[in-house]
Amino acid sequence: MADLSQLLQQGMRRRHLNVQALAARTGIRAPRICFFVQDGGHGPVHPTQEELAELAAVLALPTPEVLDAARTAPAVPSA
Repeated sequence: MADLSQLLQQGMRRRHLNVQALAARTGIRAPRICFFVQDGGHGPVHPTQEELAELAAVLALPTPEVLDAARTAPAVPSA
């Protein structure tokens, strides 16, 4: 399963959207989206369920998949 960061990056590429365009379409501030894209849901800023649902809708991603990705910790590379 992809983590939230990967899902958002892939969705943005498919839709040809940058952070500012995604912010304009969702109403979520661009700095918050940057945190989600960089850190997934595991950085200092955590997305709300409403934000995740809005991102999923705009990026045409399945909402349950986005919600699951936000709950799943990213894989830690083995040494």
